[in-house]
Amino acid sequence: MNLDNLNDRQKEAVLYNEGPLLIIAGAGAGKTKTLTTKIAYLIEEKNIHPYHILAITFTNKAAKEMKDRLYLLIDDLAKKLQVSTFHSFGLKLLRENYQALGYESNFVIMDSDDSLTVVKKIIKDLNYDPKIYNPRAIRNKISSCKNEMITPAKYEKYAVSEYEKVVHKVYEIYEKKLQKNNSVDFDDLLLLPIKLFQEHPDILERYQNLYEYVLIDEYQDTNEAQYILTKLISSKSRNITCVGDDSQSIYSFRGANYKNILNFEKDYPDAKTILLEQNYRSTSTILDAANQVIRNNLKRKDKNLWTARGTGEKIKYYRAYNEKDEAGYTIRKIKELIAKGIEYKDIAILYRTNAQSRVLEEAMLKENIPYRVIGSFYFYSRKEIKDLIAYLRLIHNSKDNVSLLRVINTPKRGIGLKTIENLTLKADTEGISIYEAISGGKELEFKNLIEKLKEISKDLTLTELIEKVLDATGMKSELESEKSLEAEVRLENLEEFKSITKTFEEREGLISLEDFLLEISLISDVEEYKDDPNRVSLMTIHSVKGLEFDHVFVVGLEEGIFPHMNSLMETSELEEERRLCYVAITRAKDDLYLVNARRRTLFGKEQVNPVSRFISEIDTSLIETNVEEKEPTKEEKIVPSEMFREEEINYAVGDYVYHETFGTGKVVEVTNTLVSVAFKHPHGIKKLMKNHKKLSKI
Repeated sequence: MNLDNLNDRQKEAVLYNEGPLLIIAGAGAGKTKTLTTKIAYLIEEKNIHPYHILAITFTNKAAKEMKDRLYLLIDDLAKKLQVSTFHSFGLKLLRENYQALGYESNFVIMDSDDSLTVVKKIIKDLNYDPKIYNPRAIRNKISSCKNEMITPAKYEKYAVSEYEKVVHKVYEIYEKKLQKNNSVDFDDLLLLPIKLFQEHPDILERYQNLYEYVLIDEYQDTNEAQYILTKLISSKSRNITCVGDDSQSIYSFRGANYKNILNFEKDYPDAKTILLEQNYRSTSTILDAANQVIRNNLKRKDKNLWTARGTGEKIKYYRAYNEKDEAGYTIRKIKELIAKGIEYKDIAILYRTNAQSRVLEEAMLKENIPYRVIGSFYFYSRKEIKDLIAYLRLIHNSKDNVSLLRVINTPKRGIGLKTIENLTLKADTEGISIYEAISGGKELEFKNLIEKLKEISKDLTLTELIEKVLDATGMKSELESEKSLEAEVRLENLEEFKSITKTFEEREGLISLEDFLLEISLISDVEEYKDDPNRVSLMTIHSVKGLEFDHVFVVGLEEGIFPHMNSLMETSELEEERRLCYVAITRAKDDLYLVNARRRTLFGKEQVNPVSRFISEIDTSLIETNVEEKEPTKEEKIVPSEMFREEEINYAVGDYVYHETFGTGKVVEVTNTLVSVAFKHPHGIKKLMKNHKKLSKI
């Protein structure tokens, strides 16, 4: 077999097959190529039957890519290989040994929604309040326990608080229900094979004899259950090859433990370790920056990425005035790249949190730059944002049946489909809106809630109204009680919506729900480029792992954003943020842009953030700072507080005023901070902030 297309370290990894092997493969170092060539070498040169080889990776996409490459190397022999994800392999073991675990052949696999339904029913049957004992939070806790190999019996020992005792009770009943119903959940696909092997040594030995060679990809992402399963199945032959990079371990929130890769040599004292440090993706400037950042982590394997691609362009670092200038700079640079013949699909913008995409998306839409949001929905298409907008539309116009149907039972308030059908029929029969058809029951409580929000909205700014809506409807409390990463992200998105209202208010000094809803309807339509593959990619850094782009922008590099505020107190969490930064930097092939802002409005609050420590960890010789830095425009220079006068003008009903946008008008109502003014057609009555500089008394 010809190995001339491999470098020396890759070749060494392919040829070593006599015991435990750890391959530390840096970003872009050709780990999949090395792994697939090793499998082909075992079959063609060592005469190992494909049935005796087990290759495991983490995602279906990675497994497919591995299989495709193997077909190119060994043709149809690839069909005889067990190449799969951990969960697919676990399912195979269950199908072949269901009886030993007390299941029947037609066992059912429940997805996460099914699991949640079971947990909800248990909580209801036990008469616990789901607002206190959130079903999703408890389901997530059960999943976490399973991945950490904590059975209900073990968890009982840790359950001290009342909440934990309830979790234990639910967990115990949940497990019994699954067994009784001949069902398994997704986590059982890892847990049950371990139980099988531990309780049936003869079955374990059968599989140990079958799989003489075990190869695990992305070993830094293994959790406790995956780690134990791997160790059990390879403990006889000890021909285990693990490939990974501790510097790219960024999934601790999913239970991944990067220490598994650091402890490999403790588990296998005779293990051989090979470093794949030659990178085939990036320029040496980009790799030097990545090496300099990750060097600040104490818990890591020493390695130093290098490349034969040459020095390349310096890293561009731009310190923007605010988030609008940050987006503006990014757009300008994208336009420059396009003018040079670069395609949109070769450009990516990376950010730490989903909420940051909003300003970038709006800038893209205004400049007609086609884009796609990967791994998440477009900001205005996210469920929680659409729900919030539906509430606002209903407050503005209670005859809006579409908005009412969206939120009448969101969050859940016990209004069933039958009730909604009856209300819809009544409205159609009488020729009225569904809102008007409501006259009793839990739906009347909902109607009263909307009426109350309508009333208080008259004396609130839009930003204050958003806060009231989130609290009064239960949207906020529902997500807070979930205690999951997904819920945190959704809460961040809802908080970021306040930035939209705050910007709208500060620009015009205007408090008009009608005008605000009209404005966001103009920027929330992103269907135009839906089917065009040639688009700029927007995504979080977690979503970009495994991908690469010619030109990469990393935005929001500020303390509290990246590194994230939740990580600043814990060394282990800060080190994970640094690994995340390493992943972001090493996605870039030719150009890397690092961008941040001196101040930004995030979650409706203006904040001044120090520069991210990750910037200072990169040697200044690699950086070209504020390329073509421009003076902020007049609009960008205006600090929100400068839009308002320090002294407050006293307005009275009947006063005539002048507004820079709406012209001359007459005051018709005055509150503590707001003034309602009747302007000439087509503007009508507008609610304005009293001391905004656009408004003056005549």
